[in-house]
Amino acid sequence: MAADFNRVPEFKDIKSASDRLAGVVIKTPLLESPLLNDKTGKRILVKAECLQVTGAFKFRGAWSAVSSLTDAERSKGVLAYSSGNHAQAVAYAAAKHNTRATIIMPNDAPELKLHNTRLYGAEVIQYDRPGGEDREAIGKQLAEERGCVLIKPYDNTQVIAGQGTCGLELAEQTKALNIDNAEVLVCCGGGGLTSGIALALAHEAPGLKVRPVEPEHYDDVARSLASSTRESVNTQQPSICDAIVTPSPGELTFPIMQKYCGAGLTVTDDQALNAMKIAAAAFKLVAEPGGAVALAAALSHADQINSDTIICIVSGGNVDAAMLEKACSS
Repeated sequence: MAADFNRVPEFKDIKSASDRLAGVVIKTPLLESPLLNDKTGKRILVKAECLQVTGAFKFRGAWSAVSSLTDAERSKGVLAYSSGNHAQAVAYAAAKHNTRATIIMPNDAPELKLHNTRLYGAEVIQYDRPGGEDREAIGKQLAEERGCVLIKPYDNTQVIAGQGTCGLELAEQTKALNIDNAEVLVCCGGGGLTSGIALALAHEAPGLKVRPVEPEHYDDVARSLASSTRESVNTQQPSICDAIVTPSPGELTFPIMQKYCGAGLTVTDDQALNAMKIAAAAFKLVAEPGGAVALAAALSHADQINSDTIICIVSGGNVDAAMLEKACSS
């Protein structure tokens, strides 16, 4: 049976993805810093997806999608577009499944992400994101020309299901800590991780409420949740949070977020840099800017968070040395 990529996932899809990821995915830790708790007056916990295979949560979704392909589909190769974390994850998953990967990446992607994607064995094709080239149009054309399977970074049933396994783990970890109520802040671009975690927690830990966090100027999910319709951003405003600067929520992710998520939050680049610094100092974690925005919201917008317990997903740690140095010296 051909892979099923084009419907809104159900909870059973997350459970199936969890089975396929067993023995491959890292069960990332849930960390706490007493000193940070004292400083903020809140209980802040961090789920360190920056320690995941390939350095970001994206491995979960990529492996889920590639492992769901039939042998015939896999033999044709896979294609993805990404600024870097999905790129690396798909490249690695493809290599481990003995198939080729072609990855479309923006010409302003961090050099580390470009370099690692090639190291995992993928062919990298760059496009002009600042100049307005459309990665989705390029991806559709290449998939048709090459006959390979396109694995979208968030609007893909099995990708969302894979990201949802992070929520399954979180439900287990919070249960072990006797945490029944908390706000879960999730770094959000198109909503794959946010929707996957929200769907998992709705079934396994309904007292944990998911809230998406986006970069300033890229608040399409927050506005969409407020208006109950998919909103878009149309800006060339620069952001250091390259991993999560998407134009609109996904067609598959938005219905889940609309059903299960609370109001969105946004943070500035400076707040993201400060969160990277705190992640290193308090939790000994390397976080990239886009991967630190959930922690940034917990630190900067405590007045907008009702719960005394805040769980932050640090979603990725693939950051160039210069950016990490900038954060730690700020």
